[in-house]
Amino acid sequence: MKNKLSWFAVPYVVWMALMVVIPILIMVVYAFTTADFEGTMENFSEMGTYASVFLRSFRLAIIATLICLFIGYPLSYWMAHEGPGFQRVAMALIMLPMWMNFLLRTYSWMSILENNGLINQFFRMIGLLDLLGVEYIPIIGTSGAVVLGMVYNYLPFMILPIYSVIVKLDGSLLEAARDLGADSARVFRKVILPLSLPGVLSGVTMVFVPSVSTFAISRLLGGGNQMMLGDLIELQFLGGAYAPHLGAAISMVMMVIVVVCMVVMNRFGEGEEEAMML
Repeated sequence: MKNKLSWFAVPYVVWMALMVVIPILIMVVYAFTTADFEGTMENFSEMGTYASVFLRSFRLAIIATLICLFIGYPLSYWMAHEGPGFQRVAMALIMLPMWMNFLLRTYSWMSILENNGLINQFFRMIGLLDLLGVEYIPIIGTSGAVVLGMVYNYLPFMILPIYSVIVKLDGSLLEAARDLGADSARVFRKVILPLSLPGVLSGVTMVFVPSVSTFAISRLLGGGNQMMLGDLIELQFLGGAYAPHLGAAISMVMMVIVVVCMVVMNRFGEGEEEAMML
C-alpha cells in the first residue's frame, strides 16, 4: 500500500527537481565559471566592491524585521485574547491589502511619500513646511521609505504565524501559572513568550528573507538611491553590463547567508523548546 501511495509523490519530486534543484545547480555552475565556462573564483573576488550593498541590504532588512516584530507581536497577542468575531474582522483587515497586487500597493506608497504627495501636502496644510522654511520634506528616495515599504508589505507575514501559535496555547497552563502566584507580567514572560517563540521565529524568517532580497520596493521607494542585493542581481542579468556569472555568484552568497541565518534561528528555537521541557 505504501509503494502505491509513494507514486503520488512523483509529480512533486519532478516539480521540485525542475523548478528548484536544477536552477540552483545552474546558478552554482555560473558562479564558478567565466563567460567561456572555465573554472574561476574571480566572480567572488569581485564582490568586494559591492560590500556596501550587502551591508545596506542586511541592515534595512534587520530594521524592517524588528519593526514588524515590535508591531506584530502585540497585535497578535491582542487579537488572540479577543472574541472570535473580533478575530475574524481583524484577520480580514490584515489580509485585505494582500488581495491587491504587490506592485500596485508599492506604487500607492509612491504617491503618498513623493515630494508633493499626501504627507507633504498635510505638512503644508498645518504650516510645518513654512515653519521649517522648505518646500517639502524629502521622504521618497530614502532608506526610511524603503523600510516603510517592507514593513507595510511584509507585516502580515509576521502577524499570522505568531497569532496562530498564541491562539492555540493551552489555557490550563496560564491558569496553573496564575494559581501558583504568578502575576500577568510573569505569566507572559515565563509561559506565553517562550511557547510563542516558534511563531516568532517563523515570522522573523518570513519577513527577513523577502526583505533582504527585495528589488521592487527598493527601486520604487528608494528612487535608485538605495540599491539592495535584489537590484544588484537584477542589474547583472538585465542591465547594460550583463554579467550573469557575477550575478549568480552574488545570488549564491546571498542564499548561503540567508540559509545560515535560518539555521541559527531554528537552532535557537530548538534550544528554547528544550529549556522549556526541562
